Amino acid sequence: MVKVEVKMEHSCLGHEFPVTPEKRVAALDWKRIESQLDERGSAVAGPLLTGAECRKLSAGYEQESAFRSRVVMARHGFGQGEYKYYRYPLPGTISRLRADLYPHLAAVANRWQLMLGRSRQYPPTLQGYLRQCHKAGQCLPTPLLLKYGKEDYNCLHRDLYGEMVFPLQVTVLLSAPSEEFLGGDFVLTEQRPRMQSRVEVVPLMQGEAVIFAVNERPMRGTRGVYRVAMRHGVSRIRSGQRFTLGIIFHDAK
Repeated sequence: MVKVEVKMEHSCLGHEFPVTPEKRVAALDWKRIESQLDERGSAVAGPLLTGAECRKLSAGYEQESAFRSRVVMARHGFGQGEYKYYRYPLPGTISRLRADLYPHLAAVANRWQLMLGRSRQYPPTLQGYLRQCHKAGQCLPTPLLLKYGKEDYNCLHRDLYGEMVFPLQVTVLLSAPSEEFLGGDFVLTEQRPRMQSRVEVVPLMQGEAVIFAVNERPMRGTRGVYRVAMRHGVSRIRSGQRFTLGIIFHDAK
């Protein structure tokens, strides 16, 4: 019998998990994630990045050649803070995570489409979906790196960049809460028909990812399935600096 050694790394939470993004994504508890997405439109996936990877991505914010544009939130009424959209080709870690996460989320997205009575289905691979985006004129990459300082925040919003919208996206916290910043919670709201908005705060540790609905999700009620509108944002940073990686699957015009 040949003994096979699987190389592991320590995540930011102290857990051991596979080195390659593909194996990390495959090791997530997808049954739980899918159940929570159906139940409330969001799910904490678990650790996807090591501390070293988080720090490397955060430090890369100053490498202008990696990005296609910079947005100062206050200029547009988006909040306070700033973010930059990566250019193609994406950094290797981000590119692999985006491609490896997509098939799992496409399965959820296709089930949601059927629940909402829509015939359109999403391709099984990210490459296939991006071909559809580019055919529709959406060719600009949307993964982004966000930087917040003291008193910064992000207003509730939806990341819609054209007619082609993939219904789920992923955010990874790159900074260590309590150590590098205070405040700055990830916030989700849902607006159910004829009801007041419901708010949920999603606590994350460094390297952890949250998966959530971009625009809307289906909810099963006593009279059948109806659409729930979703928005997300970040509460005020009380001190320190907070970096976040956003992985959006549709490209932009």
